[in-house]
Amino acid sequence: METKQPKPGKLLAGINSPSDLKKLEPAQLQDVCDELRQYIIDMVSVNGGHFGASLGVVELTTALHYVYDTPKDLLVWDVGHQAYGHKILTGRRDQFHTNRVYGGLSGFPKRSESEYDTFGVGHSSTSISAALGMAVARDLDNSDKKVVAVIGDGAMTAGLAFEAMNNAGAMNSDILVILNDNNMSIDPNVGALKEYLADITTSKTFNKMRDEVYDMLGHFKSAGEKMRKVASRLENAMTAALTPGSLFRALGFKYYGPTDGHDVNGLRDMLEDLKEVKGPKLLHIVTVKGKGFAPAEREQTKWHASSSPFDKITGKSLVAASPVKKKSAPKYQDVFGDALVELAEKDERIVSMTPAMPSGSSLLPMMEAFPDRAFDVGIAEQHAVTFAAGLATEAKKAFCAIYSSFLQRGYDQLVHDVAIQNLPVVFCIDRAGLVGADGPTHHGCYDTAFMRAIPNMVISSPLNEQDLRDMMYTASKYEDAAWAIRYPRGKSTGMQVREGFESMEIGKGIELRKGEEIAVLSFGPIGKYAIEAAELLAAQGIEIGHYDMRFAKPLDTELIDEVCRNYDHIITLEDGSRLGGFGSAVAEYISEKADRPTLKIMGIPDRIVEHGTQEELHDEIGIGVKGVIESVKEKITQKV
Repeated sequence: METKQPKPGKLLAGINSPSDLKKLEPAQLQDVCDELRQYIIDMVSVNGGHFGASLGVVELTTALHYVYDTPKDLLVWDVGHQAYGHKILTGRRDQFHTNRVYGGLSGFPKRSESEYDTFGVGHSSTSISAALGMAVARDLDNSDKKVVAVIGDGAMTAGLAFEAMNNAGAMNSDILVILNDNNMSIDPNVGALKEYLADITTSKTFNKMRDEVYDMLGHFKSAGEKMRKVASRLENAMTAALTPGSLFRALGFKYYGPTDGHDVNGLRDMLEDLKEVKGPKLLHIVTVKGKGFAPAEREQTKWHASSSPFDKITGKSLVAASPVKKKSAPKYQDVFGDALVELAEKDERIVSMTPAMPSGSSLLPMMEAFPDRAFDVGIAEQHAVTFAAGLATEAKKAFCAIYSSFLQRGYDQLVHDVAIQNLPVVFCIDRAGLVGADGPTHHGCYDTAFMRAIPNMVISSPLNEQDLRDMMYTASKYEDAAWAIRYPRGKSTGMQVREGFESMEIGKGIELRKGEEIAVLSFGPIGKYAIEAAELLAAQGIEIGHYDMRFAKPLDTELIDEVCRNYDHIITLEDGSRLGGFGSAVAEYISEKADRPTLKIMGIPDRIVEHGTQEELHDEIGIGVKGVIESVKEKITQKV
């Protein structure tokens, strides 16, 4: 039965593009904002999705599309969690119920989806760099386009944002950066920049003095050009000495703010003025993440996103509780988080860090138990890796908890700072493989392939939560190289794990099932599909072997030799890139054998995989249960 979808308010129902929005009077804009905010709440309460960030920028989104001539003028959103209102106002309102659903709208801005989406954004801190590139292209084309980047204060902690600002300021490019300051990314922001921005927004002395100078400048307009210049110098001298915006001024930006990000007409007026100001400008607005939905305002981390329907008044889940309470299997990241605390209790050398994902990576238990040994370094993946390397030089055992797609941003540090120096950092790589509704920007496709090329790396993946715990324990004692442990988003098997930990032999897999002609070599939790497929095939009289390899590097060549002696066909299975991954490692090894089995590599193909549930995507690319069964039968058919 199809879910009944919410209806937009009267004004919003008539807005199919920003040109429709511009037909309204300024006095109607707050009503549009109210309807837009309610529509987002209604939609997410039924269908799920990212939540708090978009509610916080409703007024800004409305003002931007009212003032600027989009899509001619270029609007670049950072990350994209905040772009739901943007999508609804730019012709996608009636399709918005398909947001993050297989075959539907992307949860992030996406160039192929709309001309209003100027840049694809899933990871943070790219907006200023992209906007600067667009601004330079505009100047080369002698165009009059305006370019605006919207970036959150959490995203501003990344070095990429400051690299871009430094470049834009030096080039004196005509660009507007809007700093959306809500003191949050997914978790509360950390670091010196957070305190710096807090000083700006709370300094009554500076704000009062600034207002008095602005007022004085207005009064001096009748006193002649000389007096205005004197007053202007006074303002500049005062702001240079006192304003916390001096950081942005030092980078070459004119600084404006802080201003109320929930005053739509105040924003409209300010944006109209800033359109006439040339050069690099930064507008600092203050917003509340989750604005307009009380539960989201109170618990901003929890309401960053919702995966299930909820009551739009109370926020309570509408998913019926089972009458028989069954203990749910823990998520893999929670297994990691609990195991890390246990290990840290026994080994005082253990420290940990994460780039702005303490809740997503389940580092919060460690931060609570050992606050002086667990660190949120902000959205700074490169720093996280080198910070871990620095700790390792001083005999600390660093566990770096990081998403697979985020580790991509720290690749140079992985090579230069960890591997070349052979430092025994442990990388606990969450969200490895296809992640689901977040789609291609967050799929962890490439970590096995890009790490295999790096010397001084152990690469492992557990079949289940017991193996994850034992891998972490073994890695905590290992000093000969860096160690990567990759595991997927979502629930583990729910198995009963034993107390304590046991050492695992490095580079050794295990035989799970004997077969006759075909053997499946699986790497990681994706092996659950091979287990299920083997049972279904056995019911049809087809017996396959199954080997849980555990390690992509070093490879268990002795076990592969045994498989080659006993089977005619090998199928490798992994939730990672088919090119260069675990299957490629097996192919490289057996290629030197004169008498070798046939080999089929099953993994993520050489194309961008879009969004959907993990199961839908696994089936789409043929690595689910059905795909394993078909591959086995294909081998049997070929023999016949």
